[in-house]
Amino acid sequence: MGSPLRRYVIPLIFGLGGFAVLLSLGLWQMQRLAWKEALLTEIEDRIGAAPVALPDAPEIDAHRFLPVVIEGDFDGHDIPVFIARDGGPVYRLVASFETSKGRRVMVDRGGFSALRTLDPTMRTGPMAAVRVVGNLHWPDEADNWTPAPDATGVHYGRDLAVMAAELGTEPVLIVAREVSVSDGTATPYPVTSAGIPNNHLGYAVQWFGLAAVWAGMTIFLLWRIRKRKA
Repeated sequence: MGSPLRRYVIPLIFGLGGFAVLLSLGLWQMQRLAWKEALLTEIEDRIGAAPVALPDAPEIDAHRFLPVVIEGDFDGHDIPVFIARDGGPVYRLVASFETSKGRRVMVDRGGFSALRTLDPTMRTGPMAAVRVVGNLHWPDEADNWTPAPDATGVHYGRDLAVMAAELGTEPVLIVAREVSVSDGTATPYPVTSAGIPNNHLGYAVQWFGLAAVWAGMTIFLLWRIRKRKA
């Protein structure tokens, strides 16, 4: 009686072990899903909070997405940035801004569809006594593979250090959601959590599906062993 049973032991061990591992990975992804949803809720609450004064020395960890309000002047200098969005490619206009306290920072004024022609008449002009409400942002868009700015001055990612050096500002970027004075050039593209990936549910479904397939294959193998020895 012992020998026939031993034929089932190894397939059963591998079957139960693989099923347990795949099932645990699916459960882990469900835990990650709950964590990510809580994080996104926290980020949305932070983005939509009441704006405060611009910190003296903004830090990425402490002030990411912080709502701020500034007052001052656009000096007429900007950088067009070509970015692909879910709704299609766009140009974003990142402009230099001098606050009423004498600080020079960058403001992402928003932009327009890349289907429109980029020409100098669409660029930022000087505007005085402007109030901007927006969120501090450190976009992760530029890396070693990002093309250099082209001959027309178009950038292909918002690299804060590069843009700040070109515009003569602090490496501080405020993405506008409200601008008190507008020349009709740019439509604000406020910061949202929409671009933060949350694929954990899909990964969980995949792991649970693999666990079900593994269990089915194990049952089939055990049935084949039983039929072969019948």
